[in-house]
Amino acid sequence: MDGNFKPFDYVSSSERIKAILGQPSGTFEQTNSLPDRDKLTFTNGFYGKSSAIFIDIRGSSALTTKYTRPTLAKIYRAFISEMVAVLNSVSCVREVNIVGDCVWAVYNTPYKPDIRNVFEAACTANTLLKLLNHHYAKSDIEPLEIGIGVDYGRTLMIKAGFSGSGINDVVYMGDVVNSAAHLAHEAGRGYNKPIYVGSDIYGNLPEADATLLSLTWLASHGNVYVGDLVKKDMEGWVESL
Repeated sequence: MDGNFKPFDYVSSSERIKAILGQPSGTFEQTNSLPDRDKLTFTNGFYGKSSAIFIDIRGSSALTTKYTRPTLAKIYRAFISEMVAVLNSVSCVREVNIVGDCVWAVYNTPYKPDIRNVFEAACTANTLLKLLNHHYAKSDIEPLEIGIGVDYGRTLMIKAGFSGSGINDVVYMGDVVNSAAHLAHEAGRGYNKPIYVGSDIYGNLPEADATLLSLTWLASHGNVYVGDLVKKDMEGWVESL
């Protein structure tokens, strides 16, 4: 969102805060899916079921000491460009976001095949890392490692920003967003597998996919399911380069 300068008026700010905090709780509707963005206003919101993927680079802070700024820009541009392409390739995608070196997305997944497609996107992202590292190596860049977190649950969807300024966006927060972010934080560290899947995603996967994941336990989540899954056709193509 581009800024558009306006002087700050603390009296007006106080009135806006009171108006927001005074909104009735009944304007927040619980749904089984995520509605279209155009249904949102500054006074309503939706608490719908959805899936989320977070993808985070492991050890990214160390990259600044290894590479020049132009090389860092190339590393991040390639990573973000193609990870966003993967996250955006699922037909039920609702929102794709970039926060620093982390990319994440929210999906409208009212049906099990939708959830399976989100899981497949996580596996594609894991395979994409092999392609990125192949090209990084040709440019004398060390391979990256990532963590991928995937979960299903409820998301609070609201419109937020400075009313009347044109500076606003749809914000997704709540259980599934927090959970997927925490799973991504754990994944890919040390000997941890790069894909961490919450139990609600796991419970909605076809048996053929579920059997490829191993059970582990996190204090913050309880049972989670982990793996190092790839798309075999894509992996074979990368290895042939």
